[in-house]
Amino acid sequence: MENNDNQPMRLGPKGLISKQELVKLIIQCLNSLGYDASAISLESQSHISYRTPPFDLLERQILLGDWESLTLAVFQDIRDDIRAIVLFLTIRQFIVECVIRGDDATALGILRKDFSALGLRQDRIAPIAYIIIAKNKIGGPGGLGDIDDGVIVEMRRDLVSRLEELILAPNRRLECLVEKALDAQRSSCTYHNLEDSISLYEDHHSCGKVYFPTETLQILTHHTDEVWYIQFSNNGEYLASGSSDFQTIIWQVWENGNLILRQRLRGHQSPVYFVSWSPDDTKLLTCGYHVLKFWEVNTGRLICTFLEQSAILSSCAWFPNSEGLIFGCSGPNRRKHMYKFDDKSFIELSGSDNPMAGNVATASNSNFICFFTRNEIFIQDVGKLGMNTERKITENSEITSVCVSKDGNHLIVNLNNQEIHVWDTAGKLVKPLVYQGHKQARFVIHSCFGGLDSMFIASGSEDSQVYIWNRQSSKPIEILSGHSMVVNCVSWNPKRHYMLASASDD
Repeated sequence: MENNDNQPMRLGPKGLISKQELVKLIIQCLNSLGYDASAISLESQSHISYRTPPFDLLERQILLGDWESLTLAVFQDIRDDIRAIVLFLTIRQFIVECVIRGDDATALGILRKDFSALGLRQDRIAPIAYIIIAKNKIGGPGGLGDIDDGVIVEMRRDLVSRLEELILAPNRRLECLVEKALDAQRSSCTYHNLEDSISLYEDHHSCGKVYFPTETLQILTHHTDEVWYIQFSNNGEYLASGSSDFQTIIWQVWENGNLILRQRLRGHQSPVYFVSWSPDDTKLLTCGYHVLKFWEVNTGRLICTFLEQSAILSSCAWFPNSEGLIFGCSGPNRRKHMYKFDDKSFIELSGSDNPMAGNVATASNSNFICFFTRNEIFIQDVGKLGMNTERKITENSEITSVCVSKDGNHLIVNLNNQEIHVWDTAGKLVKPLVYQGHKQARFVIHSCFGGLDSMFIASGSEDSQVYIWNRQSSKPIEILSGHSMVVNCVSWNPKRHYMLASASDD
């Protein structure tokens, strides 16, 4: 057996890598990949073990329920805050088991002990007392007393797994570190837009613009007036365009990237200024001033028409599960309506904080719908529509459009102050990410996410250009020419990351 004791303890050109930690993570990685024999061989050859004797002892004590013998004093090399968490989790499991077997006295005795020497303050232990108080409300009809031995064994195993991540290393740690390194290289590449293009064998440099939409490849001229809205289908195989010529055109994307006219949808008596694809791309909604039309994509057949004579329809969206649709009305009688396909019913929606929402947006992979008015955005769970449960975002300038990312995690807000804001839907951002450079003061302009992992933002502009930002930079990385009038809308193909469409008044 080779002795590695004389090898340097720090590795890498800058000496930043601990040899012992690296070997331990390699052993963990081999085990996670199913190469158990190789992991054992590496431990033997390196004289470095992933698991330590103190942890093995702790594991045995927990799995056997030997709580009286358990001690954490042997863990001298872990941080105090980690030791406190380990102690807290272990005490909680012990108390749960005491309560299960009806030994409240022992549980209370543990709660009275002083663990401050091990870094765990008494005020952190106090909340565990709720387990004793609520024992008859936990664990089913019979309370904690109904939990059998099999469940207890599983709870102990879960505890050991959690402690292993805390004391030894997080699960799949080496994979995580490698992925972070690759992601950092990808993030430093301004135009990265191609899947599976990063190799472990070499550093990743700039991708260039080969797979990025920078050149005009096709001009579609079948509309006879201004094109106000366009949107690619979710599968990327179609593009729908709405125009002030009262028509909607469905274009099919061929394998070579060319688009051909597939359907010409006629029937509106006013401009078509909004379209929305169903999640499965078999249906299409089109918005006119007072009319919402529901079409079958393959045949171009008009399925039905919804009329709203007292207000102007502003936008429409599908429920993420395709069970219904929702549309907003603008003007003096602003409100929002929901239509459910199962019982063919209309429901007028309003919450106390948002009685009149004029516009709607949603994402195919999310479970919420976004409403917005002049300077407020309301994000509401689909299952709680009509209730006063919205999350509200307030903007200082007038909102002209909102676009939700495909994964539902972020939304783009176009404002008339020549700024684009990006918010997260979970509410983690205190302030929005701000993007500038385009021109917008008078007209409604629709922006979109796009590219690999939706890492780019594209927008039309009143100066007849198309602007593209990498989401990590507030300044545009590309300004595309070609139009001669206002660019009203852009849409990025969700499957062909190099394909971007733009619609203009020209």
